[in-house]
Amino acid sequence: MSKENSKKKVLIIRLSSMGDVIFNVPLANKLKENGYEVSWLVGEKGLQILENNPSVDKVFFAPVEKWKKSKNILKNFYEYIEIIKNLRNEKFDIALDTQMLMKSIPFTMFCGAKRRIISKSAREFSFIGANEIIPRVFDKFNIPVVKAYLKYAEYLGLDVSYFNVTLPPSKEDDVNFVSDLLKDTDKTKQNIVIAPATTWVAKHWDKNNWRELIEKLKDKYNLIFSGGKNDVKLIDEIRNGVGLNLAGKTNLSQLIELLRNSDLLISLDSGTTHLGWATQIPKVISIFCCTPIGLYAPIGDKNKYVSLSGDLTCQPCHHKKCRLKEKLKNSCTKFPKPDEVFKYVQKFMENKN
Repeated sequence: MSKENSKKKVLIIRLSSMGDVIFNVPLANKLKENGYEVSWLVGEKGLQILENNPSVDKVFFAPVEKWKKSKNILKNFYEYIEIIKNLRNEKFDIALDTQMLMKSIPFTMFCGAKRRIISKSAREFSFIGANEIIPRVFDKFNIPVVKAYLKYAEYLGLDVSYFNVTLPPSKEDDVNFVSDLLKDTDKTKQNIVIAPATTWVAKHWDKNNWRELIEKLKDKYNLIFSGGKNDVKLIDEIRNGVGLNLAGKTNLSQLIELLRNSDLLISLDSGTTHLGWATQIPKVISIFCCTPIGLYAPIGDKNKYVSLSGDLTCQPCHHKKCRLKEKLKNSCTKFPKPDEVFKYVQKFMENKN
Protein backbone atom coordinates (compact mmCIF):
# COMPACT_ATOMS: atom_id res chain seq x y z
CA MET A 1 0.00 0.00 0.00
CA SER A 2 1.48 3.35 -0.97
CA LYS A 3 1.51 6.40 1.29
CA GLU A 4 -0.16 8.36 -1.50
CA ASN A 5 -3.11 5.97 -1.72
CA SER A 6 -3.60 6.01 2.04
CA LYS A 7 -4.62 9.68 1.81
CA LYS A 8 -7.05 9.31 -1.07
CA LYS A 9 -10.80 9.47 -0.70
CA VAL A 10 -12.91 7.63 -3.23
CA LEU A 11 -16.66 7.70 -3.87
CA ILE A 12 -18.47 4.79 -5.51
CA ILE A 13 -21.69 5.86 -7.22
CA ARG A 14 -23.89 2.78 -7.47
CA LEU A 15 -27.48 3.49 -6.53
CA SER A 16 -29.18 0.19 -7.42
CA SER A 17 -30.10 -2.64 -7.69
CA MET A 18 -29.44 -4.90 -4.71
CA GLY A 19 -27.63 -7.43 -6.89
CA ASP A 20 -25.44 -4.82 -8.54
CA VAL A 21 -24.60 -3.29 -5.18
CA ILE A 22 -23.40 -6.73 -4.05
CA PHE A 23 -21.40 -7.08 -7.26
CA ASN A 24 -19.62 -3.81 -6.43
CA VAL A 25 -18.68 -4.76 -2.85
CA PRO A 26 -15.49 -6.56 -4.01
CA LEU A 27 -14.47 -3.29 -5.71
CA ALA A 28 -14.98 -1.43 -2.43
CA ASN A 29 -12.99 -4.06 -0.55
CA LYS A 30 -10.19 -3.86 -3.08
CA LEU A 31 -9.98 -0.08 -2.66
CA LYS A 32 -10.16 -0.33 1.13
CA GLU A 33 -7.39 -2.92 1.40
CA ASN A 34 -5.15 -0.64 -0.68
CA GLY A 35 -5.52 2.28 1.70
CA TYR A 36 -8.35 4.28 0.16
CA GLU A 37 -11.05 5.83 2.31
CA VAL A 38 -14.19 4.45 0.67
CA SER A 39 -17.56 6.20 0.54
CA TRP A 40 -20.61 5.02 -1.37
CA LEU A 41 -23.71 6.74 -2.71
CA VAL A 42 -26.57 4.23 -2.71
CA GLY A 43 -30.37 4.06 -2.98
CA GLU A 44 -32.98 2.14 -1.00
CA LYS A 45 -32.40 -1.27 -2.55
CA GLY A 46 -28.77 -1.55 -1.51
CA LEU A 47 -28.67 0.46 1.70
CA GLN A 48 -28.79 -2.49 4.13
CA ILE A 49 -26.02 -4.20 2.18
CA LEU A 50 -23.68 -1.31 2.97
CA GLU A 51 -24.64 -0.11 6.44
CA ASN A 52 -21.98 -1.45 8.84
CA ASN A 53 -20.31 -3.26 5.96
CA PRO A 54 -16.55 -3.38 6.65
CA SER A 55 -15.85 -2.59 2.99
CA VAL A 56 -17.20 0.98 3.33
CA ASP A 57 -16.16 3.87 5.56
CA LYS A 58 -19.14 6.14 4.89
CA VAL A 59 -22.52 5.63 3.23
CA PHE A 60 -24.50 8.41 1.55
CA PHE A 61 -28.17 7.69 0.97
CA ALA A 62 -30.13 8.91 -2.06
CA PRO A 63 -33.84 7.94 -1.81
CA VAL A 64 -34.25 7.44 -5.56
CA GLU A 65 -37.26 5.12 -5.26
CA LYS A 66 -39.07 7.66 -3.08
CA TRP A 67 -38.30 10.43 -5.56
CA LYS A 68 -39.83 8.39 -8.38
CA LYS A 69 -43.11 8.06 -6.49
CA SER A 70 -43.24 11.51 -4.91
CA LYS A 71 -45.20 14.38 -6.47
CA ASN A 72 -43.42 16.96 -4.34
CA ILE A 73 -40.84 17.98 -6.94
CA LEU A 74 -39.59 20.95 -4.93
CA LYS A 75 -38.88 18.82 -1.84
CA ASN A 76 -37.15 16.22 -3.99
CA PHE A 77 -34.98 18.93 -5.53
CA TYR A 78 -33.92 20.28 -2.12
CA GLU A 79 -33.03 16.77 -0.96
CA TYR A 80 -31.05 16.27 -4.17
CA ILE A 81 -29.09 19.48 -3.62
CA GLU A 82 -28.44 18.64 0.03
CA ILE A 83 -26.92 15.29 -0.92
CA ILE A 84 -24.66 16.94 -3.49
CA LYS A 85 -23.56 19.52 -0.88
CA ASN A 86 -22.69 16.72 1.54
CA LEU A 87 -20.71 14.93 -1.15
CA ARG A 88 -18.80 18.08 -2.10
CA ASN A 89 -17.90 18.69 1.56
CA GLU A 90 -15.98 15.40 1.53
CA LYS A 91 -13.53 16.72 -1.09
CA PHE A 92 -13.19 13.37 -2.83
CA ASP A 93 -10.10 12.66 -4.88
CA ILE A 94 -11.84 10.11 -7.08
CA ALA A 95 -15.44 9.26 -7.99
CA LEU A 96 -16.21 5.97 -9.72
CA ASP A 97 -19.53 5.93 -11.56
CA THR A 98 -20.38 2.24 -11.83
CA GLN A 99 -24.09 2.98 -12.24
CA MET A 100 -23.33 4.34 -15.71
CA LEU A 101 -26.88 5.59 -16.34
CA MET A 102 -28.56 8.97 -16.66
CA LYS A 103 -29.59 9.06 -13.01
CA SER A 104 -25.96 9.06 -11.91
CA ILE A 105 -24.94 12.05 -14.09
CA PRO A 106 -25.67 14.89 -11.59
CA PHE A 107 -24.00 13.06 -8.71
CA THR A 108 -20.89 12.26 -10.75
CA MET A 109 -20.69 15.68 -12.33
CA PHE A 110 -21.20 17.74 -9.16
CA CYS A 111 -19.76 15.54 -6.38
CA GLY A 112 -16.58 17.65 -6.40
CA ALA A 113 -14.13 14.80 -7.05
CA LYS A 114 -10.98 15.77 -8.96
CA ARG A 115 -11.12 12.58 -11.02
CA ARG A 116 -14.53 11.41 -12.13
CA ILE A 117 -14.17 8.03 -13.79
CA ILE A 118 -16.64 6.08 -15.92
CA SER A 119 -16.39 3.26 -18.45
CA LYS A 120 -17.17 3.22 -22.16
CA SER A 121 -19.82 0.68 -21.17
CA ALA A 122 -21.86 3.65 -19.91
CA ARG A 123 -25.34 4.22 -21.34
CA GLU A 124 -27.82 7.11 -21.59
CA PHE A 125 -25.00 9.64 -22.16
CA SER A 126 -23.89 9.20 -18.54
CA PHE A 127 -20.26 9.67 -19.63
CA ILE A 128 -20.88 13.45 -19.70
CA GLY A 129 -20.64 13.51 -15.90
CA ALA A 130 -17.07 12.18 -15.95
CA ASN A 131 -13.69 13.62 -16.89
CA GLU A 132 -11.94 10.23 -17.37
CA ILE A 133 -13.31 7.42 -19.50
CA ILE A 134 -11.81 3.94 -19.23
CA PRO A 135 -12.25 1.10 -21.73
CA ARG A 136 -15.40 -1.03 -21.70
CA VAL A 137 -15.70 -3.14 -18.56
CA PHE A 138 -18.38 -5.47 -19.97
CA ASP A 139 -17.69 -7.95 -22.74
CA LYS A 140 -21.10 -9.25 -23.87
CA PHE A 141 -21.89 -12.27 -21.66
CA ASN A 142 -18.34 -13.48 -21.03
CA ILE A 143 -17.04 -11.52 -18.04
CA PRO A 144 -18.71 -11.93 -14.62
CA VAL A 145 -20.04 -8.58 -13.47
CA VAL A 146 -17.93 -8.77 -10.28
CA LYS A 147 -14.77 -8.88 -12.38
CA ALA A 148 -16.13 -6.21 -14.71
CA TYR A 149 -16.51 -3.70 -11.88
CA LEU A 150 -13.06 -4.62 -10.56
CA LYS A 151 -11.65 -3.15 -13.77
CA TYR A 152 -12.14 0.26 -12.15
CA ALA A 153 -9.66 -0.83 -9.47
CA GLU A 154 -7.35 -2.27 -12.11
CA TYR A 155 -7.40 1.10 -13.89
CA LEU A 156 -6.18 2.65 -10.62
CA GLY A 157 -3.23 0.26 -10.65
CA LEU A 158 -4.49 -2.28 -8.12
CA ASP A 159 -4.02 -6.05 -8.27
CA VAL A 160 -7.40 -7.61 -9.05
CA SER A 161 -6.24 -11.21 -9.40
CA TYR A 162 -8.05 -11.96 -6.13
CA PHE A 163 -10.95 -10.33 -4.29
CA ASN A 164 -13.31 -10.79 -1.36
CA VAL A 165 -16.94 -9.99 -0.70
CA THR A 166 -18.38 -8.91 2.66
CA LEU A 167 -21.77 -8.27 4.22
CA PRO A 168 -22.62 -6.51 7.49
CA PRO A 169 -22.47 -8.71 10.60
CA SER A 170 -25.86 -9.85 11.86
CA LYS A 171 -27.36 -7.84 14.71
CA GLU A 172 -28.39 -9.65 17.87
CA ASP A 173 -32.06 -8.90 17.18
CA ASP A 174 -31.82 -10.53 13.75
CA VAL A 175 -30.02 -13.57 15.16
CA ASN A 176 -32.77 -14.03 17.75
CA PHE A 177 -35.55 -13.40 15.22
CA VAL A 178 -34.27 -16.03 12.79
CA SER A 179 -33.56 -18.46 15.60
CA ASP A 180 -37.20 -18.15 16.62
CA LEU A 181 -38.40 -18.69 13.03
CA LEU A 182 -36.40 -21.92 12.81
CA LYS A 183 -37.09 -23.21 16.32
CA ASP A 184 -39.43 -25.98 15.14
CA THR A 185 -37.23 -27.30 12.32
CA ASP A 186 -35.68 -30.75 12.69
CA LYS A 187 -32.16 -30.13 14.02
CA THR A 188 -31.01 -33.50 12.65
CA LYS A 189 -31.65 -32.37 9.07
CA GLN A 190 -29.81 -29.90 6.87
CA ASN A 191 -31.50 -26.62 5.92
CA ILE A 192 -32.28 -25.82 2.30
CA VAL A 193 -33.57 -22.34 1.50
CA ILE A 194 -35.64 -22.21 -1.68
CA ALA A 195 -36.19 -18.79 -3.29
CA PRO A 196 -38.40 -19.42 -6.35
CA ALA A 197 -39.32 -15.84 -7.28
CA THR A 198 -37.63 -12.86 -8.89
CA THR A 199 -38.58 -9.71 -10.77
CA TRP A 200 -38.80 -10.95 -14.38
CA VAL A 201 -41.37 -13.52 -15.45
CA ALA A 202 -38.87 -14.89 -17.97
CA LYS A 203 -36.43 -15.67 -15.12
CA HIS A 204 -38.94 -17.91 -13.34
CA TRP A 205 -38.44 -21.66 -13.42
CA ASP A 206 -41.53 -23.70 -14.34
CA LYS A 207 -43.86 -24.37 -11.38
CA ASN A 208 -44.14 -28.06 -12.19
CA ASN A 209 -40.36 -28.35 -12.08
CA TRP A 210 -40.37 -26.80 -8.61
CA ARG A 211 -43.10 -29.17 -7.45
CA GLU A 212 -41.21 -32.20 -8.71
CA LEU A 213 -37.96 -31.09 -7.09
CA ILE A 214 -39.66 -30.31 -3.77
CA GLU A 215 -41.22 -33.78 -3.78
CA LYS A 216 -37.73 -35.27 -4.04
CA LEU A 217 -36.38 -33.11 -1.19
CA LYS A 218 -39.19 -32.94 1.34
CA ASP A 219 -38.41 -36.01 3.45
CA LYS A 220 -34.67 -35.61 3.83
CA TYR A 221 -34.20 -31.86 4.37
CA ASN A 222 -35.72 -28.87 6.16
CA LEU A 223 -37.20 -26.80 3.33
CA ILE A 224 -37.44 -23.08 4.03
CA PHE A 225 -39.09 -20.89 1.39
CA SER A 226 -38.05 -17.27 1.04
CA GLY A 227 -39.53 -14.36 -0.87
CA GLY A 228 -41.46 -11.12 -0.60
CA LYS A 229 -45.10 -10.59 0.32
CA ASN A 230 -46.11 -10.86 -3.34
CA ASP A 231 -44.52 -14.32 -3.55
CA VAL A 232 -46.69 -16.00 -0.92
CA LYS A 233 -49.17 -17.35 -3.49
CA LEU A 234 -46.47 -18.70 -5.82
CA ILE A 235 -44.68 -20.44 -2.97
CA ASP A 236 -47.86 -21.98 -1.62
CA GLU A 237 -48.64 -23.29 -5.11
CA ILE A 238 -45.33 -25.09 -5.48
CA ARG A 239 -44.71 -26.32 -1.94
CA ASN A 240 -48.09 -28.03 -1.46
CA GLY A 241 -47.96 -27.64 2.31
CA VAL A 242 -44.34 -28.75 2.60
CA GLY A 243 -41.75 -26.83 4.60
CA LEU A 244 -41.78 -23.36 6.11
CA ASN A 245 -43.03 -20.41 4.06
CA LEU A 246 -41.24 -17.24 5.21
CA ALA A 247 -42.29 -15.10 2.24
CA GLY A 248 -42.82 -11.54 3.45
CA LYS A 249 -41.68 -12.38 6.97
CA THR A 250 -38.04 -11.27 6.79
CA ASN A 251 -36.37 -8.00 5.93
CA LEU A 252 -33.03 -7.91 4.14
CA SER A 253 -30.82 -8.18 7.22
CA GLN A 254 -32.95 -11.05 8.55
CA LEU A 255 -32.71 -12.81 5.19
CA ILE A 256 -28.93 -12.54 5.40
CA GLU A 257 -29.03 -14.17 8.85
CA LEU A 258 -31.37 -16.88 7.51
CA LEU A 259 -28.88 -17.64 4.74
CA ARG A 260 -26.10 -17.79 7.31
CA ASN A 261 -28.09 -20.57 8.99
CA SER A 262 -28.53 -22.56 5.78
CA ASP A 263 -26.60 -25.37 4.17
CA LEU A 264 -27.88 -24.86 0.63
CA LEU A 265 -29.73 -22.20 -1.35
CA ILE A 266 -31.70 -23.10 -4.48
CA SER A 267 -32.78 -20.02 -6.38
CA LEU A 268 -32.87 -18.13 -9.67
CA ASP A 269 -30.91 -15.23 -11.11
CA SER A 270 -32.06 -13.03 -8.23
CA GLY A 271 -30.98 -10.82 -5.38
CA THR A 272 -31.32 -13.76 -2.99
CA THR A 273 -28.81 -15.77 -5.03
CA HIS A 274 -26.32 -12.92 -4.86
CA LEU A 275 -26.92 -12.54 -1.12
CA GLY A 276 -26.34 -16.25 -0.61
CA TRP A 277 -23.06 -15.99 -2.50
CA ALA A 278 -22.03 -12.90 -0.54
CA THR A 279 -22.55 -14.58 2.83
CA GLN A 280 -19.99 -17.22 1.73
CA ILE A 281 -21.82 -19.80 3.88
CA PRO A 282 -24.49 -21.83 2.02
CA LYS A 283 -23.77 -23.72 -1.14
CA VAL A 284 -25.75 -22.27 -4.02
CA ILE A 285 -27.57 -23.88 -6.93
CA SER A 286 -28.87 -21.15 -9.22
CA ILE A 287 -31.25 -21.74 -12.10
CA PHE A 288 -30.88 -19.48 -15.14
CA CYS A 289 -33.56 -19.15 -17.78
CA CYS A 290 -33.31 -16.03 -19.97
CA THR A 291 -30.29 -14.33 -18.40
CA PRO A 292 -26.59 -15.17 -18.95
CA ILE A 293 -24.78 -17.41 -16.49
CA GLY A 294 -21.51 -15.89 -17.67
CA LEU A 295 -22.51 -12.50 -16.25
CA TYR A 296 -24.50 -13.12 -13.11
CA ALA A 297 -23.77 -16.58 -11.71
CA PRO A 298 -22.01 -16.94 -8.35
CA ILE A 299 -18.31 -17.46 -8.95
CA GLY A 300 -15.83 -19.44 -6.89
CA ASP A 301 -15.49 -23.02 -5.69
CA LYS A 302 -17.21 -25.37 -8.17
CA ASN A 303 -17.91 -27.73 -5.28
CA LYS A 304 -19.95 -24.96 -3.69
CA TYR A 305 -21.53 -23.02 -6.54
CA VAL A 306 -23.24 -24.28 -9.67
CA SER A 307 -25.54 -22.53 -12.13
CA LEU A 308 -27.80 -24.52 -14.42
CA SER A 309 -29.83 -23.72 -17.53
CA GLY A 310 -31.14 -25.30 -20.69
CA ASP A 311 -29.28 -25.40 -23.97
CA LEU A 312 -31.73 -23.65 -26.28
CA THR A 313 -30.46 -21.64 -29.24
CA CYS A 314 -32.24 -18.55 -27.93
CA GLN A 315 -30.43 -18.65 -24.58
CA PRO A 316 -29.40 -16.33 -23.12
CA CYS A 317 -31.57 -13.63 -24.69
CA HIS A 318 -31.39 -11.26 -21.70
CA HIS A 319 -34.86 -9.88 -22.46
CA LYS A 320 -37.53 -9.21 -19.86
CA LYS A 321 -40.20 -10.46 -22.23
CA CYS A 322 -39.83 -13.50 -24.46
CA ARG A 323 -39.80 -12.63 -28.17
CA LEU A 324 -40.59 -16.11 -29.46
CA LYS A 325 -43.91 -17.07 -31.00
CA GLU A 326 -46.71 -18.08 -28.64
CA LYS A 327 -46.17 -21.86 -28.76
CA LEU A 328 -42.49 -21.43 -27.92
CA LYS A 329 -42.83 -18.58 -25.44
CA ASN A 330 -40.71 -18.91 -22.30
CA SER A 331 -39.41 -22.34 -23.38
CA CYS A 332 -36.26 -21.62 -21.39
CA THR A 333 -38.23 -21.71 -18.12
CA LYS A 334 -38.75 -25.47 -18.58
CA PHE A 335 -35.03 -26.19 -18.14
CA PRO A 336 -33.00 -27.56 -16.47
CA LYS A 337 -35.08 -30.59 -15.56
CA PRO A 338 -35.63 -31.34 -11.84
CA ASP A 339 -33.48 -34.49 -11.96
CA GLU A 340 -30.45 -32.43 -12.95
CA VAL A 341 -30.97 -30.00 -10.07
CA PHE A 342 -31.55 -32.88 -7.65
CA LYS A 343 -28.30 -34.48 -8.74
CA TYR A 344 -26.41 -31.38 -7.58
CA VAL A 345 -28.39 -31.21 -4.35
CA GLN A 346 -27.23 -34.73 -3.53
CA LYS A 347 -23.64 -33.92 -4.50
CA PHE A 348 -23.49 -30.72 -2.43
CA MET A 349 -25.31 -32.00 0.62
CA GLU A 350 -23.31 -35.21 0.85
CA ASN A 351 -20.09 -33.18 0.73
CA LYS A 352 -20.09 -31.50 4.15
CA ASN A 353 -16.92 -29.46 3.46
